[in-house]
Amino acid sequence: MALTREYKETVLARIKRDPEFARALYAEAVNALMEGETDEGLSMLRDLVHANITFKELSRQTGFGEKALHRMLSRHGNPTTRNLFTITKAICEDLGIKSSVMLAT
Repeated sequence: MALTREYKETVLARIKRDPEFARALYAEAVNALMEGETDEGLSMLRDLVHANITFKELSRQTGFGEKALHRMLSRHGNPTTRNLFTITKAICEDLGIKSSVMLAT
């Protein structure tokens, strides 16, 4: 029998050791949210929080309770836009991402 690790464990370990992967996953999460794939986007953000920033630290940075953050980023979470932007801003800072807006012409 082959030894295998669970998918989630593999992703979390890769986020911890590979900053480029973490930033790419963040970009995918935001794209998923923008395309209406909310469950997937929130799931990826949750993975980033678990692997990097932790819910305790995210709570400290955002002012939201840990339980509230868990609910907001759950697969069926429904955070307000304001709360989601506050959360993503903290994740960006943790990953060293500078936010910018590109306008289509």
